[in-house]
Amino acid sequence: METTAYAVTRDVAAPFDEVVERVRAALAEEGFGVLTTIDVQATLHEKLGAEVEPYVILGACNPHLASRGLALEPDLGVLLPCNVVVRVADGTTHVAAMEPMAALALAGNDALEPLAREARERVLRAVASL
Repeated sequence: METTAYAVTRDVAAPFDEVVERVRAALAEEGFGVLTTIDVQATLHEKLGAEVEPYVILGACNPHLASRGLALEPDLGVLLPCNVVVRVADGTTHVAAMEPMAALALAGNDALEPLAREARERVLRAVASL
């Protein structure tokens, strides 16, 4: 597992469809539901005729964390849900989850820091469990 300024990432030695299901299950274990699924591969093919590797964006949300965050910062919804990417590159299935500390820091509200830390711990556990 690696982290960047904006993501927690991990390569998973399993087929794409299996990893998508494992990501969904790992997120659920941490209290996240998947609100949206964006099939980037299908969209780029449909709109541009582009042939790209499998790529989905899962919009994950933990209702308890989201509710607490919105109570502190009503416009926080622009940073929600927590996006998780599953994609294939050079035959490897790659997972990248938004780094909650980085995302919530954009709000400039110090009261969100404990919430961001909790979200980060949950995301780290989910990605690590893959």
